[in-house]
Amino acid sequence: MITDYIAAALDLAQYELLEDGTFYGEVKALPGVWADGKTLEDCRRTLKEVIEDWLVLVLKAGDPVPVLGGIDLNKVGERVA
Repeated sequence: MITDYIAAALDLAQYELLEDGTFYGEVKALPGVWADGKTLEDCRRTLKEVIEDWLVLVLKAGDPVPVLGGIDLNKVGERVA
């Protein structure tokens, strides 16, 4: 489920080629999640790591996680009656 969530976040990523020839990427739905890299692939790889780290911090803090691609991590671990 977390792998699917990360993939959904990467699908929402927006990338930009900067004037210095490097790439910048962000996922606007996830506050503070951005990365840069010398190549688009470097940027994408770093962005994936940032998403993973962001998820760990948010889930550990018990803060709500935005629903992406129909995946609601806020319901993970809830008991079904």
